Amino acid sequence: MINRRTFTKAVGLGVGATAVSAGAASNAPAAFAAGSDRPGRPAPVIPAVTAGTHTTFTDLKRVQAGVLDIGYAEAGPKHGPVVICLHGWPYDIHSYVDVAPLLADAGYRVIVPYLRGHGTTTFLSPTTVRTGQQSAIALDVIALMDALRIPKAVLAGFDWGSRAAGTVAALWPERVKALVAVSGYLIVNLPSQKNPLPPKAEHTWWYQYYFATDRGRVAMETRQNRHDLCRLVWEETSPTWKFDDATFERTAAAFENPDYAAIVIHNYRWRLGLADGERRYEHYERLLAARPPVTVPAIAVDPALDPFLPTTDGSGYRKFFTGPYEHRVLTGIGHNAPQEAPTAFAQAVVDADHL
Repeated sequence: MINRRTFTKAVGLGVGATAVSAGAASNAPAAFAAGSDRPGRPAPVIPAVTAGTHTTFTDLKRVQAGVLDIGYAEAGPKHGPVVICLHGWPYDIHSYVDVAPLLADAGYRVIVPYLRGHGTTTFLSPTTVRTGQQSAIALDVIALMDALRIPKAVLAGFDWGSRAAGTVAALWPERVKALVAVSGYLIVNLPSQKNPLPPKAEHTWWYQYYFATDRGRVAMETRQNRHDLCRLVWEETSPTWKFDDATFERTAAAFENPDYAAIVIHNYRWRLGLADGERRYEHYERLLAARPPVTVPAIAVDPALDPFLPTTDGSGYRKFFTGPYEHRVLTGIGHNAPQEAPTAFAQAVVDADHL
């Protein structure tokens, strides 16, 4: 999820902030506070929708892209401006099941892929290293765009998806029209991962340390343990989200991917410096170690109840965003921002596109 360095810095900038309803509608499910460094073009207002209104995607597809056969959902007009929505862990494409139709109705072509190791996304070769490092996932996004002949898109994500979107924006800004990044700048700084956090913060990361052990690996490889662990993470990181069993089970189906455990375990071990990255990605990781700025228009979003954020003023990561920028706080919302507050998230996408 969020890297250790960013935990101490994952805060937002609310200059002259005022509280307005999510999506600028009085009956929206959450409120955000916004501070803008630059006036932008007027953006359409996204109509409010109750979280959980939609449960399924109607258009599921697959495409060979890079080292993967990527499964993805698509919504909206074929020739509309493209938005790619990226999920986190332990989640899947259903984090955007309400966001996608909102953006489609606003005229966007919405692409929601399963990340490597999730759902119907599979590796083309059994010999490909099952790495979960940040540059590999970002390059999966680039490969998907190339396969679908998408030269440029708005990228939006949370958790792993926010990190991947931010990585693409930092290294390949020519491919990114705008960025929505939940929790701000999440690019991993491996040297800083060696520094301990305050004990309470370390406690929040219990599963990361569990995955560093063989016991944790076996748990992720065992269906019932994996299922129950992931549900516990949902409950802990979204304390006010009253999801039902059916909502979790729809996403839990994505955890049955045969490469799921390998990708998840490698992701967290790599971030702690306990597993090597793959050689083919070394060049990109060196570039990311320099903490490259995000120069494209961006909106950073901090969910107020996300346990990984000690504060939500954005000041710790503000310096990494050098283009047109806004920061927003989602009041009463936990870690799974797009599924808990779909109207606010969709509005952030549209607003970022109009910065």
